[in-house]
Amino acid sequence: QVQVVESGGGLVQPGGSLKLSCTASGLSLADWAIGWFRQAPGKEREGVSCISDRGDRTHYADSVKGRFTISRDNAKNTVYLQMNSLKPEDTGLYYCRVQTTPYWGQGTQVTVSS
Repeated sequence: QVQVVESGGGLVQPGGSLKLSCTASGLSLADWAIGWFRQAPGKEREGVSCISDRGDRTHYADSVKGRFTISRDNAKNTVYLQMNSLKPEDTGLYYCRVQTTPYWGQGTQVTVSS
């Protein structure tokens, strides 16, 4: 049984940082591209960033370019999202997805507020 789990969310002040982690059991993430998505209250889920299976290609939404960094450690079966210079509009439930599969995590809440 495959389980994808996100962690690292929390409450942070504007300008602060958080590092999210995505790991899985029952599946080697090293075989797949991984995407981070977020959903704010009342809004549709949007793509934030993704990384290729080997980590040599990354993509970012315009809204997070220069502030967020996606990375992976395949030896630890984990993908990370480093989020710096956080803004209130970054608030939402952050999910990771094993790309092109039905495997999503349950999400981790990020709240940016003073």
